[in-house]
Amino acid sequence: MSAAPVIAPTTGLDALLDDARAEAPHIEVLRPSAETAAFAFDAGTAPRRVSDGDGPAVAFPATPAEVQQLVRLAARHGVSIVPRGAGTGLSGGATASADQLVVSTARLDRIVEVAPADEVAVVEPGVLNAALNERLAPLGLFYAPDPASWRISTIGGNIATNAGGLRCAKYGVTRESVLALDVVLADGSLVSVGHRSIKGVTGLDLVSLFVGSEGVLGIVVGATVRIRPLPVARRTLSAFFASTAAGADAIGAITASRVRPSVIEFLDQPTLEGIDAAQGSGLRDRGAALLLIELDGFGIDEQTAELSAALTAAGAHVRVESDADAEALWELRRSGRRFDDDQWFAGGDVAVPKSRIAEIFAGFPAIADRHGVSVSAVAHAGDGNLHPVISLRIPPGADPALPPSAVHDAADDVVRAALAVGGTVSGEHGIGTVKRDLAAVELDVRVREAQLALKNALDPSGLFNPGKAL
Repeated sequence: MSAAPVIAPTTGLDALLDDARAEAPHIEVLRPSAETAAFAFDAGTAPRRVSDGDGPAVAFPATPAEVQQLVRLAARHGVSIVPRGAGTGLSGGATASADQLVVSTARLDRIVEVAPADEVAVVEPGVLNAALNERLAPLGLFYAPDPASWRISTIGGNIATNAGGLRCAKYGVTRESVLALDVVLADGSLVSVGHRSIKGVTGLDLVSLFVGSEGVLGIVVGATVRIRPLPVARRTLSAFFASTAAGADAIGAITASRVRPSVIEFLDQPTLEGIDAAQGSGLRDRGAALLLIELDGFGIDEQTAELSAALTAAGAHVRVESDADAEALWELRRSGRRFDDDQWFAGGDVAVPKSRIAEIFAGFPAIADRHGVSVSAVAHAGDGNLHPVISLRIPPGADPALPPSAVHDAADDVVRAALAVGGTVSGEHGIGTVKRDLAAVELDVRVREAQLALKNALDPSGLFNPGKAL
């Protein structure tokens, strides 16, 4: 296998920071300190107690030119860069050490252009997913990707991990909504890849290469994204089942129908019980598993009738929810799960062929018994993307910051179960640091060599996010 990229000999972070102060005083740069400790982690790797020690250096450029300037300074001194959006990632893609420079895109937050006639918007990476949709809604438009963190995650972070979300059943993941990117490369150059037009096949598809690359190839400083007309109607159906197995089996009834919902979310029994315990919601009183479905577009009455019949035949208690009840249900799905301080837990995501979703859920009890943990999941059932959670009660006297190996071993077993049925170690959360070993199990050696060759071609000194993704 090709050797991993070698970081250039460093003259030190202090020298970089001195040069930044002298040559780029207009860019805010924080030196390593306790104030920057939170920038050492993302949401998936943050410890229960943040250390009092120093975090990394953090820079806050406000223009693409400032990003270029920082990259050139870092390259001069052999200091690696960790690009960072809002830090909502769950796989360690934005973790940073004290000798690295974090480049935050928080101030690259302009919506540069909205062009309804072309069905595109041009945004900087620090734009929040929610902020773009707030801008588009009065125009009768929307941006389709909607990860559960849509209110707080950035477009740039969504691009870095190829985030999906609930609506990907119909509208696809982030990659399907990105037409062009502006990227700062490791030599400080700014390149544009892709097309403003919906179609374009000139050259290799470098947009798809950068989307999902987790900041290891370059820093995205601009994106041209597809926007779509808001549907003429939306409607929520709930379908409760007598067991997790019955609900998981019923996913196939949706696929077999002629209806293509915009959202299909599956919540198993432990998830319903956990939401009820945290929110007092009473979902479990309605059934032991839930398919929560959104229909949109024309012919919504016909869609409702056909899908209701298919789900009823599969054993569901189907209800068309009022707007108010639907809003409450969707909020419970997005943010209803809570994890008590008296539990260890590990999360993540896997993706499998839709026809194998029920098989994965059926295997959870064996994994739970083998490791003495609890295993549950919610799923974007429309595309086979599961978000499992492994939890274990912390016994008296144990250190909450040190979960036993059983928690992580069970999480790895879920991933291996997904691989065994033709799935993948991550559908939308990315690889980061958390899943690098498992990704190596999935990928053929020759494929990994090719990926490292691409990294070396674009970033020969290993400047960008070393130790992540690949």
